[in-house]
Amino acid sequence: MGPTVSVIVPTYNRADALPRTVESVLGQTLDDLELIVVDDASTDDTPAVIDDYDDDRLRFVQHEQNQGASAARNTGIEHAEGDYVAFLDSDDVWRPTKLEKQVRTLDRRGDDWVAAYCEAETVHPDGQHPLVKWVTELVSRRNETEGAEGGKELVGPVLSDDLHTSAGSTLLVEREVAEAIDGFDESFDRFQDPEFLIRVLRQGKLACVDEPLLLRYETGDPPADDVRAADEHFRRTFADTVEHLERQGVDVTGAHHYILARHYLDEGRLRTGLRYLRSARPPTPRQYPGLLLNLYAGVRHHI
Repeated sequence: MGPTVSVIVPTYNRADALPRTVESVLGQTLDDLELIVVDDASTDDTPAVIDDYDDDRLRFVQHEQNQGASAARNTGIEHAEGDYVAFLDSDDVWRPTKLEKQVRTLDRRGDDWVAAYCEAETVHPDGQHPLVKWVTELVSRRNETEGAEGGKELVGPVLSDDLHTSAGSTLLVEREVAEAIDGFDESFDRFQDPEFLIRVLRQGKLACVDEPLLLRYETGDPPADDVRAADEHFRRTFADTVEHLERQGVDVTGAHHYILARHYLDEGRLRTGLRYLRSARPPTPRQYPGLLLNLYAGVRHHI
């Protein structure tokens, strides 16, 4: 008999942040688990960090060559023996009851409920500008898709960036489902989490524990050109579904143009950012503080 949950933590050169992640897993109130840390050929002190732990629930797997986060997660799935697999990025932290509440939620549902996620709270290690924080809290209100549950009907909200599950650090899914869909698509180096989640939703239903049981650490943004290339790959992968949704009036392309606009504006590439913004879906009130901050940063960078 294997453990109830196999926790998979892919990591690469995060020896400084990894201990808080590992300890948040080993400190779960559901202790019938195994923790599989997959080191994607780190060049820092990651092996030494793992050597400091004396816990037979912890397993350490190393790649000889760097293959990317999707491949590292797949290696974890291959080694997993639990009824469920759960994923956690190596700089994020779970609150102690995260796994217990997710497993209990699924135990109370029918067999067609195959996965669960939870809400997340963002941590800004370098602090957040007080004005930005105040304005964000002032205009923020709960989206109708937050805390959503269901099956295939959630594919649209995931594709249109209306349902944010932070799946790479919140998702708990039946191991048999993860194996049946062949794990993560290794052609993705970004957007791999929603891509994986969409294929899970086509297998069964997703439940939500409507509490912030994940602390997600803000670690900066990738280059805008990289995001654009990954975004185009993501939309091409689900081109038929995107076309179907847009015939129904869901502006998937506009939602993704908004994402790209923010990245380009933040880099100071104002012309490209504004071009994407003109074809983007209009932002909601809760999105304005972030957009204005991107524009402000971009103007400063440009000057």
